[in-house]
Amino acid sequence: MIFNKVTILGVGLIGGSFALALKKNRLCNKVIGYGRSLENLQRAKENAIIDSFELDPAKACDGSDLILFATPVGSFIDIAKRIHSSLNKGAIVSDVGSVKGKLVRDMEALMPKGVYFVGGHPISGSNHSGIDTAAADIFKGAKCIITPTEKTDQTAIEIVIAIWKTFGSIVKLINPDEHDRIYASVSHLPHLIAYIIMNTVADIDSSYLKFSGQGFMDTTRIASSSPELWRDICILNKDNLLESIEIFKNNLDRVSQYLRALDSESLERDFKKARTLREGIGQD
Repeated sequence: MIFNKVTILGVGLIGGSFALALKKNRLCNKVIGYGRSLENLQRAKENAIIDSFELDPAKACDGSDLILFATPVGSFIDIAKRIHSSLNKGAIVSDVGSVKGKLVRDMEALMPKGVYFVGGHPISGSNHSGIDTAAADIFKGAKCIITPTEKTDQTAIEIVIAIWKTFGSIVKLINPDEHDRIYASVSHLPHLIAYIIMNTVADIDSSYLKFSGQGFMDTTRIASSSPELWRDICILNKDNLLESIEIFKNNLDRVSQYLRALDSESLERDFKKARTLREGIGQD
């Protein structure tokens, strides 16, 4: 499984790491990058993350047999329309986006005949963005969720799975809609809350932030994530996210009642439940 030409649409942390992992494992002959920033693309080339680049996504995809969407998910549809005429028959198109659901079906529908889309979501990275933190081993030992539909080509699925397994990822197949329900709870809601915590403290008194300890820094670490990226994720998965927010609000309301009633027993019970749940993560 060696690709002659691979296009990375969005050469940031994950897109750049994907390119480096391809090169490290000798899965491709040439990597082309596309992005909005000429400076970023030039730096990626200088650092041997990509071999060349284009500022036009259609030109970047011309002749490629593997195309990876690593831009913010809100741009996927527009870019897919722009590259449509450049996609060669037999090419595989995949992504690393945090939202699947309807987006996967929309992307499938935009593929020309003989071009196959396979949704993917590596659960790796950091709160930092950009190529400066890109690394070939970032996916090793991390989960990668593949989200096929009933229309997804089986051979294309197997090829995409093989790529991620070669990178050392633990691959799981999940329905696109189920993926979005899961990650609204365990990823999108926590990011939203981290942003809100920062803004809440600022509303109380922003000078308090300089008194922050490690617990506060750990809790709000992901508030350093790209606002553009998370804006798109929240909007595209809004229905699932709103359901998660309502449940979170119910939990906050319950704890508020405990505090008003000085119900220390119930408060401790909730805390013990949360601690047990947290300590059980990763034990299955």
